[in-house]
Amino acid sequence: MLGACVEKPSTLERIKEDGVLRVITRNSPATYFQDRNGETGFEYELVKRFADDLGVKLQIETADNLDDIFSQLGQPNGPVLAAAGLVSSEQRKNQARFSHPYLEVTPQVIYRNGKTRPTNAAGLVGKRILVLKGSSHAEQLAELKKQYPGLEYEESDQVEVVDLLRMVDEGQIDLTRVDSNELAMNQVYFPNVRVAFDLGDTRDQRWAVAAGEDNSLLNEINAFLDKVQKNGTLQRLKDRYYGHVDVLGYVGAYTFAQHLQERLPRFEKHFRASAKQEQVDWRLLAAIGYQESLWQAEVTSKTGVRGLMMLTQRTAQAMGVSNRLDPVQSIRGGAKYFMHVKEELDDSIKEPDRTWFALAAYNVGGGHLDDARKMAQREGLNPNKWLDVKKMLPRLSQKKYYSKTKYGYARGGEPVHFVANIRRYYDILTWVTQPQLEGSQVAEGNLHVPGVNKDKPAEQSPQL
Repeated sequence: MLGACVEKPSTLERIKEDGVLRVITRNSPATYFQDRNGETGFEYELVKRFADDLGVKLQIETADNLDDIFSQLGQPNGPVLAAAGLVSSEQRKNQARFSHPYLEVTPQVIYRNGKTRPTNAAGLVGKRILVLKGSSHAEQLAELKKQYPGLEYEESDQVEVVDLLRMVDEGQIDLTRVDSNELAMNQVYFPNVRVAFDLGDTRDQRWAVAAGEDNSLLNEINAFLDKVQKNGTLQRLKDRYYGHVDVLGYVGAYTFAQHLQERLPRFEKHFRASAKQEQVDWRLLAAIGYQESLWQAEVTSKTGVRGLMMLTQRTAQAMGVSNRLDPVQSIRGGAKYFMHVKEELDDSIKEPDRTWFALAAYNVGGGHLDDARKMAQREGLNPNKWLDVKKMLPRLSQKKYYSKTKYGYARGGEPVHFVANIRRYYDILTWVTQPQLEGSQVAEGNLHVPGVNKDKPAEQSPQL
């Protein structure tokens, strides 16, 4: 009889006892996918940090559709947490309990450039509309249908957001409804998609746990989300996954998509060859080249830097480049110079920050970077973290600051933008050139990488 008095362990206690956090998510670019380096995605990286915080292993399961997420949540030996870009709604509150918010998104109606742009909900009537089955998008359209009975739409569990955007881009459907973060991540792959209008107020994405009265896991989740919000971890992940359009702008995103098709194939083999020689990722070199010249071999700036990698005469001579307008020489010289700059950095700067510091030094010079690092240290910041030092660099253009530095004035805002842009281009290039993965680990091989043909060998030029 004594055993009957023993309390059942809480969800959190069971997780720690088992040593495993079971999480269910969607297989999509915005949530969870696998590339050649393993598992990645915004939700994956965030929930992995949570598992690490708990001191347990992370076990990911992918759901076939959104309805499955809620039906599997809390099943015996099943997932205890859903991290899948979910928005709380009245209907969903009956199925699960939701955490503190971690990402604010705006619901947007997407149309194809060149087609008639709807400007309000009434303009949705008579259009071919497709959305994810069981999504908050579908719930929103169901509510609108009460107001506009002529509004028709379809739901499908055979597609993901990236497929919906592609279908609008190709004219297979007229409209879809996605969240702003998902558009920001995928905008660059689909030059024809545009925002028609925002459909309602901003909403918060949250994690979900099973319905019930056991708050042990939910309390721990909320404490974790509050912490990563406060310490900057959350912002870094947002910048990495959703910052393309913020930095590039819509026009820049479309232009980059065109240049990937039209210009990169002419130079890709040279980027690869120089990268192999210097032991650096070719896509990082290509990203530098795009930032410098938009992959144009015969350009000259007002300040006299020339060629695809925009080398100064002095740098070109030091790197053995006799003709800066020769793209092969320019790429080789740029690769060599970047690695030289990187090797000159202080040994205390570790990756990945080392790469971002090297890019900043490539742009503004190592002396100015050292000044900014010293300023960061004086401010109680970490001189070896790019996130901290980039706050200091713009001060180098203000007299009250640069007058006290060793190397004086610099256009300190430029390296910050330079690094941010290159990181965006690099992220996009990395994504576009990933080979398709096969096997049950990634939704039975159905992971759709925008623009990458799954029969295409990984070493061929990326296609959009």
